[in-house]
Amino acid sequence: MSAPTEREAREPRDEADWLTAKERGGALAIRFTVFLTTFFGRTLGRFIARFVTLYYLATTRTVRDSLRIFYRQLDGHEASLGELYAHLFRFVASTLDAFYFVSGKTKYFEVTRDGHEHLAALRDDKRGAILLGAHVGSLYAMRMASKNESLPLYALMYTKNARMLNEAFARLDPAAHAQVLELDPEGGIDTMIKVKELLEGGAIIAILADRIPLGAPPDRVMRVPFLGKDAAFPTGPFLLAATLKCPVYTTFGLSRGASRYDLNCHPFAERIELPRKDRKAALERYVRLYAERLEEAVKKAPDNWFNFYDFWK
Repeated sequence: MSAPTEREAREPRDEADWLTAKERGGALAIRFTVFLTTFFGRTLGRFIARFVTLYYLATTRTVRDSLRIFYRQLDGHEASLGELYAHLFRFVASTLDAFYFVSGKTKYFEVTRDGHEHLAALRDDKRGAILLGAHVGSLYAMRMASKNESLPLYALMYTKNARMLNEAFARLDPAAHAQVLELDPEGGIDTMIKVKELLEGGAIIAILADRIPLGAPPDRVMRVPFLGKDAAFPTGPFLLAATLKCPVYTTFGLSRGASRYDLNCHPFAERIELPRKDRKAALERYVRLYAERLEEAVKKAPDNWFNFYDFWK
């Protein structure tokens, strides 16, 4: 990672920088949530989540501003406070649901699946693959479904900006936490080797491919149209898939209603190929296709958009 410039050293970091954002609520709130999900039902949990949402809405201007930008970009309208509250409640409730998923308390949920046959075929053939997801809906619903179906699913993700939350999940289900691989924003041969070994053993690697790692060099970022305006996407997941020569799918777990999650999984590329003479153009085609798939998911469930910063900046 390059050293900060003189200007960067003088000026505070943008509070919307997702990699350096601190967890809100602290350890006490997270422990209380664990206690709530362990000893009480989901109805009480959702009731308390409404007050958490009000607090979050009232105290986090960056989130309010970013959601207003999102809705302007989505369909041009100015989101009301009621819409912002409903959107944030979806996020808080989905986070609460993640504790239930990790705890194995799935009786509260109805989960529909579209494209599950692709994952089942990979499992039966013992073939590894990469799943490209996003910070839209719930990855934990997908992890719960994979556990029920004996799918060897691993998540390659950056966890240090949500350390306390991930530690809480680890205490609830240590075995599931062992299937979380730490993403190194600066790259790293150790991660590559581990992922390659898992893929060769038939594992499925899930990557949230919508956020730019801190300090990513210009050649690891590409701007493509998203909801009518160019937005920056990381190229790392596509370069990784091209190097590992494995099938790639897109997947989203959308929260619909109070207790329903819709999981979908669709083929993206049997193999990502980046010919040397046309590498940049080929890479752009894959990033554009991913952005199109992400846009489709967001239009189906706008309140599942959980990137609370100016995504187009």
